[in-house]
Amino acid sequence: MTKEAPELLRKALSLTVSERADLAGSLIESLDETHDPSVEAAWDEEVERRMAYINSGKVKPISLEEARRRLSSALE
Repeated sequence: MTKEAPELLRKALSLTVSERADLAGSLIESLDETHDPSVEAAWDEEVERRMAYINSGKVKPISLEEARRRLSSALE
């Protein structure tokens, strides 16, 4: 590790939670040297499919709190 790394870490830890999360995500993404356009296209299609279900009324979104409640009940 370089001499700058501890200083960078100290500065990073002084950021807000949101800023640290964004930074962490960017750092993790930088570790993945592969870029597969077909994977990105597949995710785009999946997002469009799910949005179409919501827009058509076939699927009704629920709140995060409700999703957590359901998960919690299922795990008990």
